[in-house]
Amino acid sequence: MKTIVELKDVTKVIKGRTIIDQISFQVNKGEVFGFLGPNGAGKTTTIRMIVGLMGITSGDITIGGYSIKSQFEDAVGQIGAIVENPEMYKFLTGYQNLVHYARMSKGITKEKIAETVELVGLTARIHDKVKTYSLGMRQRLGLAQCLLHDPEVLILDEPTNGLDPAGIREIRDYVRLLAREKNMAVIVSSHLLSEMEMMCDRIGIIQDGRLIDVQLVQEFVHGAEVTYELEVVPSEKALTVVAANYPNVKANRSRNGLSVELSKEEIPNLVKLFVAEGISIFGIKETAKTLEDRFLEVTSEKEAAVRG
Repeated sequence: MKTIVELKDVTKVIKGRTIIDQISFQVNKGEVFGFLGPNGAGKTTTIRMIVGLMGITSGDITIGGYSIKSQFEDAVGQIGAIVENPEMYKFLTGYQNLVHYARMSKGITKEKIAETVELVGLTARIHDKVKTYSLGMRQRLGLAQCLLHDPEVLILDEPTNGLDPAGIREIRDYVRLLAREKNMAVIVSSHLLSEMEMMCDRIGIIQDGRLIDVQLVQEFVHGAEVTYELEVVPSEKALTVVAANYPNVKANRSRNGLSVELSKEEIPNLVKLFVAEGISIFGIKETAKTLEDRFLEVTSEKEAAVRG
């Protein structure tokens, strides 16, 4: 995969306070990169620096090899972005809005506008006024606006804000399509972690202005220890048996009995111990952790380390 976006020790200081602290990561063509972090962690600040809306205190950002600091026009010319909400002229039609934005870039033909409108699924409503559009339709029109000049990089900050489940799914499908069919690098910031898990190839987690992890989504989620839900009675006794035989294993009471983080190979032995102790077993189920579970684990661990 070819690297198209690179952040090198990027730092942002505002009024003596370090908002972003030496962040470095790369985004490749054809991938969807998820940018995650708690509110106030620095996601939007970082995105604003990538698209040139905010200056960089130190470090550099390159887009397609061009520096945002020293080759600004060449760098930002390769980016299409929606930062927070797409702003449109509501008294104009969707088509008129796109024609207006097309004038800002060279070589955008009527055929290109029509192709982009079809890509985002707005052909039937493109000549209606934007004030009649639903939020999901306005998001799709904003996406069309970003794509008119065939950018190498698409940046979406909270693209599913306020959308219903159908709208969220549409945006997710468009993002995956663009990465796959157009070989576009897509950077997405969102607080809907279940959506990010389905949408992204890799994720970077930012906390307190520092990048604390970058991993493939599948490795980040499924590389964790497996949790098993055991429907057992009495659960108090079962918990005692686990503690006595597996002192280093995490085990907790759950709604149906107990949950335990254990390797698959150890489950038959645990069942034997329960049977020997007269504990009834009604069911065993593996429960894979979600991106949300792992995200909360990682960020809470970092918070605890800082406090400690």
